[in-house]
Amino acid sequence: MNRFETYGFGGIVKLFMFYIKTKILFPEARLIRFPITIRGKKFIYFGRELTTGVGCRLEAFPNKERSIVLKIGNNVQINDYVHITAMKSVIIGDNVLMASKIYISDCTHGFYGKNGNSSPEEIPVLRDYDINPVEISDNVWIGESVSILPGVVIGKGAIIGANSVVTKSIQEYSIAVGNPARVIKKFNFINKRWEILNYTENEGK
Repeated sequence: MNRFETYGFGGIVKLFMFYIKTKILFPEARLIRFPITIRGKKFIYFGRELTTGVGCRLEAFPNKERSIVLKIGNNVQINDYVHITAMKSVIIGDNVLMASKIYISDCTHGFYGKNGNSSPEEIPVLRDYDINPVEISDNVWIGESVSILPGVVIGKGAIIGANSVVTKSIQEYSIAVGNPARVIKKFNFINKRWEILNYTENEGK
């Protein structure tokens, strides 16, 4: 199927306008679909050949050091309504593919565990930030409506299933699903197959 059959005449015109605007505002990008909201652009590094869907929201608010806190690698594709927030460090590797309606953040209002306990009587927006870096390695594929929370590292080549909530780090070359997300398969490089993990293998991971 060619582009005309996929997008139609009106869609092709819209894509062309997006392309022109992309090359003016983001010359290293492949295609940015507008509208897009970017806050703290000087604290964001954009790699080459970035593609986005419509309605994306990228935010960089350094908590202390005034440096790059959101780094997006090369050949990254982000689809519609993805929201990424960084205060310390969110790193997205090369060749990462994201579906739509994904939320990624290295920060949250308040402390609710091992780092401390915020009072529920304190106004939420006034609570101190709990900040932990997030890293998404090369060749990761993130499904629809996934949330990736502070302190998570997603290993190279991993797949995160739709609607998952990732609260802990995910091994490389694995598939994780659920809320909270857990690894259910690993890729076996000897026989070139995804293999289901049994309960004991997956326990605590």
